[in-house]
Formats: sequence, structure tokens, C-alpha cells
Amino acid sequence: MIPNSIFYSYLCQPTTRYMNFLAHTFLSGENEDIMIGNFIADHVKGNNIMRFRPGIVKGIKLHRKIDAFTDSHPLFIESKKRLQGNYRKYAGVITDMFYDHFLAANWNDYSDEELIEFTSKIYKLLFRNFFNLPAKTKKILPFMAGSNWLASYANLNFLQRSLEGLAMRTPFKSGMENAVTDLKNDYDKYHLEFKGFFPEVIDFSKETISHL
Repeated sequence: MIPNSIFYSYLCQPTTRYMNFLAHTFLSGENEDIMIGNFIADHVKGNNIMRFRPGIVKGIKLHRKIDAFTDSHPLFIESKKRLQGNYRKYAGVITDMFYDHFLAANWNDYSDEELIEFTSKIYKLLFRNFFNLPAKTKKILPFMAGSNWLASYANLNFLQRSLEGLAMRTPFKSGMENAVTDLKNDYDKYHLEFKGFFPEVIDFSKETISHL
């Protein structure tokens, strides 16, 4: 079980895309350094990327390009727009979480590798490179691996707990603890938008990796 203070403090940063680790690692291809960079990118600011080896730098750059692609994609915007009335600036974070839920819950539609095998591979890779990780990644990784956060978003109860953690730590009342109800009410709409979006971000990522 993740200690609440660590779990909630990690989930309380609304301006970042901390919730879609699963998608980012999946979109990294087979290169391990790119996987590492894509995973840690939200913990690396500005020119600090240059302290990492070239393959990890490529992964960080890939992560940022994926985020820019996602933010401008019409289907992601449509999902986000549905949430903006209730959650304002948190709508993007919630949409990220919804989309990682759909990826985890429908993993076999996108990968021949079992989800538990994929997530285990990612944790092992990160622990092998632990001393090269940013401090924030080092802090959270043992708890993430211990409870397998990457796979747990398939479970709506875990998603609910995550959103409650976010809601408890925001500087004003965000209402995010109610977002799973929104997901359930329009589940098919969000899923359809995700199914349209995700193959396109897969193609975008492959093309981007080929030019990094």
C-alpha cells in the first residue's frame, strides 16, 4: 500500500501530465534509453536534459512532442472540453487519466505483450538505471512499482482513489473526486474518442522516433 502522504503529494501537480506514464512508455518503441527519457521527462526541466546520455535526451524530446501533439488533437480536445465546465484547468489532467485507463483496460488491442509483463519490464529497466534518474523519479518509483500504478489505471477504483488524492491537495476546490462519475456517465464517448486518438499518436510517435 502506498503511504497516503507520498501518493497524494505526487498526484497534486495539476500543470503536469504525470498521469499518463503508461501511454508514454508504450509509445517509446523498443529503445530502452528512449523509454527512460519518455518516463522521466516531466521531472526534467529546461536545459537540465543535457546531463543525460543522448538516448535518454531523445526520449525526453519525444515525450514533449507527444504532449504537444496530444494537446492539439481534436479528439483529445473534445474529451477535455466535456470536462472543462466542471474542472476548468484540471480537465487536461483528468483526460490524461481517462486515456491511460482506456489503454490499460484495453491493452491487448494495442500490444501482443501482456500488460503485467510490459509493466514489469519497465520497472526493472528503471531500477537498473536508478542512479541516473531525477530525484523526483527516484522518490516515487518504489511506490509506483510496489503497487503497479502503470497497470492499475485499468481499475476504476484505483482511478477514483487517484482523483480523490488530486482533489485533496489542490489549492482550491476542484471537484476532481467526482470525475469518475463523469467517466461512467459518458464512458462510450470517451472510449470512442480514445480509440480514434490512440492509433494516430502511435503513428506520430513512430515517425518522431525515426527522426530523433
